[in-house]
This record gives sequence, C-alpha cells and structure tokens, in this order.
Amino acid sequence: MSPPSADASLAAALAAGTVVLDGGMSNQLEAAGHDLSDELWSARLLAERPEAITEAHLAYFEAGADVAITSSYQATFEGFAHRGIGREEAARLLALSVELARDAARQAQDKQARDKGVTRPLWVAASVGPYGAMLADGSEYRGRYGLSVDELERFHRPRLEALAAAAPDVLALETVPDADEAEALLRAVRGLGVPVWLSYSVTGDRTRAGQPLEEAFALAAGRDEVIAVGVNCCVPEDVDAAVATAARVTGRPVVVYPNSGEVWDADARAWRGRSTFAAEEVLRWRESGARLIGGCCRVGPEAVASIARTLGAA
Repeated sequence: MSPPSADASLAAALAAGTVVLDGGMSNQLEAAGHDLSDELWSARLLAERPEAITEAHLAYFEAGADVAITSSYQATFEGFAHRGIGREEAARLLALSVELARDAARQAQDKQARDKGVTRPLWVAASVGPYGAMLADGSEYRGRYGLSVDELERFHRPRLEALAAAAPDVLALETVPDADEAEALLRAVRGLGVPVWLSYSVTGDRTRAGQPLEEAFALAAGRDEVIAVGVNCCVPEDVDAAVATAARVTGRPVVVYPNSGEVWDADARAWRGRSTFAAEEVLRWRESGARLIGGCCRVGPEAVASIARTLGAA
C-alpha cells in the first residue's frame, strides 16, 4: 500500500494502512515536571502553561505518532465554571486545545522538511472525554451516572460544537464507559461536519458499565460520521478480543490505545501495579483489524516510537 499524501484525510489513511496514535498526555506533562493534581487535570495547563501542551504533542510527533489527541479530555464548560472561568473563555480554551496540537504538527512537519526534504501527514484529534471525567471522582470508569441519554446529549453538545468549530481532523469520543453515553455522543455529533471515532473503556468483553461489547459497538454501525470504533484506557490484555469484536460488528477500522497495564486508584489519585504494555502486541492487533494504534495513560514517547518502528518494519 502506498503512503497517504500530505493532504489526505484520516479516513483515507486508515483505508490505506495503519496510523500511529500518540500516548498519554498526562504522563508526558508530569514527566516534564507539571503538577496535575487538580480536577481539571491536564486541561488546567490550557490556561496556565499552553506551551507545555505544545511541547508534549511535539514529543509524540517526533517519536513517530501520526495523530495527536488534544488536551481537552477533561475540559468542559461545567468544569471550567467550577474554577471561575466563564463560558466565553472556556470556549476559547477548548479551541486552543486544537490550535496547540495543530501548531505542534506544523513544527514537526517543518523539522521533517528541513531534515529529510519531505513531510508526512499529521492529524489532530479533539478529545471528548465522558461525563464522569468532569466529575473527577473515578466515575468515568464506571458509567451509570443516573442521567438519561437526553441529559447526556445536552451535556456533551456544547463542547462538541466548540471543538468542531476549531476544525480538528476528527473528534475522539474516548474512554466511554457506558453504551448509553455512547448513544448520547453519537446523537450529539450529528450535523457537526467532523468525522469521529468512538472508543470504549472496557473490562473483558463488556463496557465498564457492564454492557456486552457486541451491543455497544453495534451503536456505531451504519453511522456515516464514524470512521473508527474501538477501545482505549483499558489494560492491554483486554484488547485482542475487543478488536476482533469491533471489526466484526461494525466493519470499520478499529482504534486501539490501551494504558500501560497499571491501574488507576481514584481514591489515592495514583497508578498501581506494573506495566504490561509490549509494542510487539500491535502486530497481533493489526491482524485482527486495528488500523489506528497507540497508547493511553502511562504510555510515553519511547513506547510510541517502539510502536511506530514495529508497525513500520512489519
């Protein structure tokens, strides 16, 4: 398969081959010395240290990532309001998350042009985390918030509109723990004119809320705006079966970016356990239908570089 041209869409690139995602934003920012012990998490730096976010994106692009996921995962109008930030400024910060990733892509491509005389296409995915991420109490890994699909749609739509207006290449509906929330998100993106991927957080063959993955993935089947379906923010051991199920149920390219294998302790706000992430696993995931592959929490630039080398050499 020939590589995509510099102006190719992400959907076209997925049709042509495999695309490398970045790794965790929070661990890269923490490695650079930034304190993220805050309800806004990495989104706080949008207001306080935006240049740090650009540097984090650039580290992943230079490691071989083709797609940067923005720092808007925990950025919501409600979350910013809790910090005294009004809607106009919150909308600006949401748009800024896309602009910072785009700036990092330009810097990376400029360096490629200087060093190699050519550039490869780079894309920006605007992160849309679940309702529970705004609560910052670990409920993003449980779902079942006690809200209806309609209520969840009303929550998500305003920030989806703000992010879409900033013209990302794709909206990443990610770490979704609950099929009801997936339905709300898929309703909320209608008419925005931006493609999306839908990615669940899972345990075994079920969503975190306990729904069978077959039923959860089926929600995305036949939705024209959905260019990929898959899983993220799960342990690597849960990926294989989920990839196969997503590919079979939806017929779409599969997106997969698990954590390192460590487990988040929401009470202690710390990671526990050991890393089980191994770059050679990505070849097996690709054989099962994965086309958009990277890492989530605790997966850094070194691991992403290993993913890129592994996929490029095979």
